[in-house]
Amino acid sequence: MATGNNRTENELLARSDDYLWDGSGEPDREIQSLEALLGKFRHDRPTPVFPEIVPVRRWTLFPQRVRLFPVLVTTAAVVVAVAVVTFLVQGRKPIPTIVAGWNVSRVAGSPRIGPKTMGGGKEGVSRLGVGQMLETDSQSRASLQADDTGQIEVDPSTRLRLLTMGAGLKRIALDRGTIHTYIWAPAGQFVVDTPSAMTVDLGCAYTLQVDDSGVGLVRTSLGWVGFKLNGHESFIPAGAACATRPRVGPGTPYFEDASSVFRAALTRFDFEDNTAQQRAGDLATVLGESRQQDALTLWHLLARVDEGQRGLVYDRLRRLAPPPASVTKEGILRLDETMLDLWWNALGFDDISVWRHWERSWSGAATPVREK
Repeated sequence: MATGNNRTENELLARSDDYLWDGSGEPDREIQSLEALLGKFRHDRPTPVFPEIVPVRRWTLFPQRVRLFPVLVTTAAVVVAVAVVTFLVQGRKPIPTIVAGWNVSRVAGSPRIGPKTMGGGKEGVSRLGVGQMLETDSQSRASLQADDTGQIEVDPSTRLRLLTMGAGLKRIALDRGTIHTYIWAPAGQFVVDTPSAMTVDLGCAYTLQVDDSGVGLVRTSLGWVGFKLNGHESFIPAGAACATRPRVGPGTPYFEDASSVFRAALTRFDFEDNTAQQRAGDLATVLGESRQQDALTLWHLLARVDEGQRGLVYDRLRRLAPPPASVTKEGILRLDETMLDLWWNALGFDDISVWRHWERSWSGAATPVREK
């Protein structure tokens, strides 16, 4: 019986549900009552037509930036990491430095820089740094060059050392052998020490020779050269030569086309005469053999002869090359430097103020570096 009652109730609910959704089946009294109450509010007008709704596209830059932000952060991190690694790697590498000095090219044989022998090909070019020695044997030749200074050709059996390579002074020591220099550095900046004198370039080209005993000879082919030792000075213009001896210093310069008698007497006067009589005899020969061009030699002799002989030199020089009006005999006899300089300038070799400027600038460089 219970089962039958349950079936009847379910069927009634099903019929009732059909009426609620689609109006079929047996109506429910309560639903009909509600329909009667709400019927007066029924809509009896036509269904309104609404316009089609078109979706509006919103601004998307910010969302894109939001989406790109992780990518940008990652990229920036990678760039920073690469930069840091590069900096650390480069920081560990030694910074290349240019050693102050001269470029050295092998011309012949096997020159040596210190203990290292220069070879051929790419190995034939090296660098001579400050404190280093370049040496050629009897079969070797080399060439040195510095862009801001000049070029030096080194003959066989030569030994030289680089002493200084600064902005204002380039200095080498020629212990022995022969070099040919072509200098374009400003006057007074290139100096060569020898065992017996210091050679100062005054804008020139010259050949300098030093033998094993320290005896030296400079020959100037362009411009002029200064030779100096302990206040003893010689100025050698183009076409002239000057010898130097250890413990004596530079002799008196002369033109190489002077007579052999003139040159022999001058050499004895400078380095060999031991007595006043010998000196007086050789001086007389020099004065007697002198030409107008030999005013170069006589000007230097003014400061090298005894005081009693200075008048003789003055008289001969005055006849060969008259002094400027402001130069007096009395001033020359007392070796007035201003008057001597004026007379030198009048000889037409070069302006001696270049030398005086060098002396003031590099007075501390006056002592030659002797062979070690």
